[in-house]
Amino acid sequence: MKVLSIVVPCYNSAAYLERCVNSLLLGEEKVEVILIDDGSTDQTGEKVDYYMQRFPERVKVIHQTNGGHGAAINAGLKVATGQYFKVVDSDDWLDAVSYQKVVDFLSLVSSKPTQLDLLVCNFVYDKQGSNHKKVMSYLNCLPQNQFFGWEKAKFPLGKYLLMHSIIYRTNLLREQVRLQLPKHTFYEDNLYAFEPLPFVKKIYYLDTDLYHYFIGRSDQSVNETVMLQRIDQQLKVNRMMIDFYVKQVNLSSPVADYLEKYLEIITTISSILLIKDGSLTSLQQKDELWEYIATSDLKLYHQLRRGLFGIGLHLPGRIGRKTAIGAYHLAQHMYGFN
Repeated sequence: MKVLSIVVPCYNSAAYLERCVNSLLLGEEKVEVILIDDGSTDQTGEKVDYYMQRFPERVKVIHQTNGGHGAAINAGLKVATGQYFKVVDSDDWLDAVSYQKVVDFLSLVSSKPTQLDLLVCNFVYDKQGSNHKKVMSYLNCLPQNQFFGWEKAKFPLGKYLLMHSIIYRTNLLREQVRLQLPKHTFYEDNLYAFEPLPFVKKIYYLDTDLYHYFIGRSDQSVNETVMLQRIDQQLKVNRMMIDFYVKQVNLSSPVADYLEKYLEIITTISSILLIKDGSLTSLQQKDELWEYIATSDLKLYHQLRRGLFGIGLHLPGRIGRKTAIGAYHLAQHMYGFN
């Protein structure tokens, strides 16, 4: 059995796929690389087939009709044989030294009776043209050199786990969570980093900069202009997260506080994008989102509305909206996101 399965959703990735896959192959025989050609119309299909033919014991390939990022992850999870599971986007890559540390650690853990549910590592915002690469580290949030539960996790404002920082136990996703991400939906990686967490009991933080999250392509889903064009997708995921929290999260669980903070961040991003657009339709959509929270769970609404972000997002008038946007740009500078 492989120690780690890495799923790479690929859609028209031919121009930058090699950097990603070449970095993953450094895991050698302990790692299974699963390349999902999600209905590409360029040379992606031929490139992934080349890797499978060259490394038949280490690379699997699935060709499927286009279903989106979530559908690709679903397909990879079905065939994964590794004890642990990670998603790497096709324009991103893993640091070679950190990668070896992670593989060695997971090999050690998998040989012992201790059952690790979630491994957390740092990731790097690798912004094109920027000399300073912002590292998202969890040194001040999570204990080191020990297994721990959610009661020991202390996340400050603006710090949270993303797809890039997490490695799950495969069977936790498949058998306990029964993860099924929505098809044809952008930003569903937020669901991937959200819905499994109530099932996670044992966590380990490895302080190493594993994942390079590339930011710079004009068509990238996190490009702000693109996000505004796809705001319906952002709002769909936001509502799905609200629904999950209200229906599935045990509020007495130690993870509930973290999930509420994460939901606050996602709702803030949705709201600020709509405020930046500034049209009457967008401002109405922002109000409707907050009304949806109030209708779903009034207590949650009051928690979010009375928080720092909630107050800022509801400052009245044009000056209030400019103030909220200014605070958003300050957060961009502080945390290095696009």
